[in-house]
Amino acid sequence: MPTLNLIQHHPAEGPGAIAEWAASRGLALNVFRADLGELPPVNGAPAILLGGPYESNAGPAWLEDERQWLAGTLAQGAAVFAICLGAQLLALSLGGNVRRMPQTETGWTTVNFADGQTLKVLEWHEDAIDLPPQAELLASSVQCEQQMYRVGPSRLGLQFHPEWNAESVATLNAHFADESPLPRGAQDSEAHAAVGAWLTATLDAWWAAV
Repeated sequence: MPTLNLIQHHPAEGPGAIAEWAASRGLALNVFRADLGELPPVNGAPAILLGGPYESNAGPAWLEDERQWLAGTLAQGAAVFAICLGAQLLALSLGGNVRRMPQTETGWTTVNFADGQTLKVLEWHEDAIDLPPQAELLASSVQCEQQMYRVGPSRLGLQFHPEWNAESVATLNAHFADESPLPRGAQDSEAHAAVGAWLTATLDAWWAAV
């Protein structure tokens, strides 16, 4: 069975819908907990980087280990699919910048894609990306211009969270309690289904490019 490395940064932020996609495509996810000191070898193997409640250009000591790992992995030509914190780490490694936003962006948000498509997605972030050189902007929201970008055919950064399904939201709400701004109670099944279909198509295209 083909394998794909996935970097997780927090116990409450797992692969979510990405695990469903991998299983449906016959892929085995190798999950590495960077916050526990786990990282794959530095090589050209493709990787998915998840989010987490940390500053991408500061944060705990283990994040510096990951920044060094990512720089080495990119130097080996690795394809990367990066979400939120992961997208910020990817941007920094490629020469971009990360800065604090005037206001945190949370909950269901509409993103507008360069091809005219719109999608309602979940957000929870207070930092924004200044794109690295040669990056192509693919999606924006009213509050945050840099919602999705591409560098080359196989390096994608997403500020929003398409991997958060209803189970993910319940886990995050349970872990962060009153601190969580995510929806509670009955989930918007139609919105989750739409973003899940978008994620499947986007991951399929990324994996084909890999």
